[in-house]
Amino acid sequence: MRTNKCDEVIGRLRISETNSNRCKETNTFIRATTNLVKSICGQAGEPYGEMTKSLQTFDIVVCQLRNQGATHPRCQYRGQSSTRKIAIKCEQGFPVHFDGDIVHFDH
Repeated sequence: MRTNKCDEVIGRLRISETNSNRCKETNTFIRATTNLVKSICGQAGEPYGEMTKSLQTFDIVVCQLRNQGATHPRCQYRGQSSTRKIAIKCEQGFPVHFDGDIVHFDH
């Protein structure tokens, strides 16, 4: 995933608001293997409220909707990359929801 691929990837995957054809305001892609993300639910993560926070940073691409209120297939996004710790929801040892990236974190 690259910052200039937001429109293409989100369109191909038909990512939209739940039970809607409306474009999502924000969609974040974690540039890592499935096993690396899954490991956050085990030894590579620590409690963070009701979520689990990664102990290491991840490369992420955040796609922000540019044309508010649009519907598929007219979603247009601006992509930005960064390196952040991430917070995910784990259930039975598996990541089930990306909650967000953590800008301010303790070392």
